[in-house]
Amino acid sequence: MFRICRQDQVRRKHQSGFTLMELLIVMAIIIIIMTVAIPSFLNLRKQADETSAMQSLRAIHQAQISYNSNYPQQGYACNLSYLGGTGSNTPPSPQAAQLLPNDLASGQKAGYTFAITNCTKVSVNGQDMYTSYDVTAVPQAVGKTGNRGFCSDLNGDLKADLSGGTNCTQQIQ
Repeated sequence: MFRICRQDQVRRKHQSGFTLMELLIVMAIIIIIMTVAIPSFLNLRKQADETSAMQSLRAIHQAQISYNSNYPQQGYACNLSYLGGTGSNTPPSPQAAQLLPNDLASGQKAGYTFAITNCTKVSVNGQDMYTSYDVTAVPQAVGKTGNRGFCSDLNGDLKADLSGGTNCTQQIQ
């Protein structure tokens, strides 16, 4: 019996845990994996933000078509906030058409800033009416939230600016 207890004590002494060298090797492997994975994750995030920006431009275009149909005397909205608005007990109006989610109507979504620009205004029977517009989406931090800027026009054509601005020349399908 004494012999069994002594052998257990010897075994426990040799099974005390990981050595410092083993822990350093594991930490080095984790660091190597992180240096490969983090840049890939950031690139995926930028691609997701760019895809979201393009889809948001399409949503704004559809909202503009609905706005023009619902408020023909106004034409198109030249203010992004006019396409939003809360849907509580307030009916839609030309200043709050409730056609876009409020985050997009505020002009900030998924690392991009959106704006309606280049509105063409005409006067019809003494009433001002917007007949055309452009929409821009630029990254809030070029290289971090996106690499490209995007533009859309009255026809819904999407173009990109590879430098992240609003000088959109590259056609997007």
